[in-house]
Amino acid sequence: MLMIAALVKLTSKGSALYWSDRVGRYNHIFKMPKFRTMWTDTPAVATHLLADPERSLTPVGKLLRKSSFDEFPQLFSILKGDMSIVGPRPALFNQDDLIALRTQKGVHLLTPGLTGWAQVNGRDDLPIAEKVGYDLYYLEHQSFGFDLRIILQTIKKVVRREGVTH
Repeated sequence: MLMIAALVKLTSKGSALYWSDRVGRYNHIFKMPKFRTMWTDTPAVATHLLADPERSLTPVGKLLRKSSFDEFPQLFSILKGDMSIVGPRPALFNQDDLIALRTQKGVHLLTPGLTGWAQVNGRDDLPIAEKVGYDLYYLEHQSFGFDLRIILQTIKKVVRREGVTH
């Protein structure tokens, strides 16, 4: 992680970490760290809402996202209790449509995760309703065995760099 932080610092101005306001269990907002992959003046919105996401990426940002290395600092959020290893990915604080649908379906009762059932079934490519459908399925079927299956599928997806669009 120190090498990644140094790479981020050496290739762009600003902090190596980006602290994102995210929605946690019971819709409480928490600060989630990631290695910074975008320029410091990029708006805090979902990447797919940016006019030109590729232009917003720093020199090492694309590599960090494709490899999912930008997610490593979230291990501290897991240790702190804001996140778990498996659960729905935490929404951005301003993703009102996603937050509302998750709340309506009861998904907000889950601790968000580093990976989840929606991530291994489409990640960035999923429409919100479908993503929440996967989150709800996880809520209704969560178990140690299911979590293990999701973790193993996540490793496979990360190695193959599947499902990352930006």
